[in-house]
Amino acid sequence: MRIRVIENLRNFSTRFDLKRKWYRFSRSPLSTIGLVISVATVIIAFAAPFVAPYPQHAGLFTDFPHALQPPGSTYLFGTDEFGRDVLSRIIFGFRYSLMMAAVVLALVVPPGVILGLIAGYYRGTWIDTLIMRVADMFIAVPPLVLALSIAAVLTPGVFNAMMAVSLMWWPWYTRLTYNTVSAIRNEYFVQASEVMGASSSHTIFSEILPNCLGPILTKVTLDVGWVILLGSALSFVGLGAQPPTPDLGTMVAEGGQYLRQGWWLTIFPAMAITLIILAFNLLGDGIRDIFVEEAK
Repeated sequence: MRIRVIENLRNFSTRFDLKRKWYRFSRSPLSTIGLVISVATVIIAFAAPFVAPYPQHAGLFTDFPHALQPPGSTYLFGTDEFGRDVLSRIIFGFRYSLMMAAVVLALVVPPGVILGLIAGYYRGTWIDTLIMRVADMFIAVPPLVLALSIAAVLTPGVFNAMMAVSLMWWPWYTRLTYNTVSAIRNEYFVQASEVMGASSSHTIFSEILPNCLGPILTKVTLDVGWVILLGSALSFVGLGAQPPTPDLGTMVAEGGQYLRQGWWLTIFPAMAITLIILAFNLLGDGIRDIFVEEAK
């Protein structure tokens, strides 16, 4: 009976905490708009074959009689030089952009956070020096330059573009986690865990890590937009997704050749990139405000 009461109290506390977080988040109209746009974009990307007006236009397809048609009732965003519907290709482009962001962040967040936790916990030792100096070497090089250099060595493609971005993104999570751990390393709850004889792994992952989730989750949300932007930049210079893959960066690059007679080929994909980056940035700002207010 006592165990059941304790479990009920924990469930009530969790529900109350979630409601309080949602209240803090929803007080910002911009963050709410960012959440709605982000969720809508994800849903559209997953349901692209059913949402796109002409899903067959996302692959090898040509319809030269309808090439470079301006926006209208039949083709809302017009057609490209091969007669493919631009709106349909943008919708499928969301799928590739979100897939790249998900894969890159899934590859870089766990190792980056773990290395930052270890370096911060053993601050002042050779472990700290080794991890952080390697991370500083990567951070010293501008991200876009490093990604371009790595992608140029590899064969152009979506997979290699993901690898290029992943290899240069992890140090930022290591640095963020390291700074956060350093700030709470000497707090009483950490010292109490050590005095009670808890292992280093327990102290790091059960006591310190939960107190680092706020900045980490905020950065993950903000980085979705940055990864998409960087992936689009690689595709723009021909080092990312290759035609006929409907990548937003590739569409902007190809549309630049027809800017005078087909402005929509560049403008609409560029607006799509801007919209998705703005949405996730607004969402990240809302998540950051939740944890900032809790810290107060």
